[in-house]
Amino acid sequence: MEDTPLLKIPLHSNILNQMNKRRIEVFTAGCPVCNPVVDLVKSLAIEDDNEVTIYDLVKQCETKECISKVEEYGIKRLPAVAIDGQLLGCCKNNGITKEDLINAGITEKL
Repeated sequence: MEDTPLLKIPLHSNILNQMNKRRIEVFTAGCPVCNPVVDLVKSLAIEDDNEVTIYDLVKQCETKECISKVEEYGIKRLPAVAIDGQLLGCCKNNGITKEDLINAGITEKL
């Protein structure tokens, strides 16, 4: 049996860097509550180690990727942050439910 030569594919350093970067996704409505979170992530994320993507859900994105990611991650409120495909624990919330509103008494007369 012959030795099969190894296929060598040159990898540029920027491709290797992208493979080793942390992927940070910030979901925002571009509002005064969301903007400080966007700024905080940008200020804390080390540029060489992180790839930060901001999804403004008001403006949306041409590919609608932002909407599919909201559904995939189960995002119910904004702002929200996902790192390497995982929604942060602080961003996990079921959102406002019918039961929450009923329990708050809004269906009862004053």
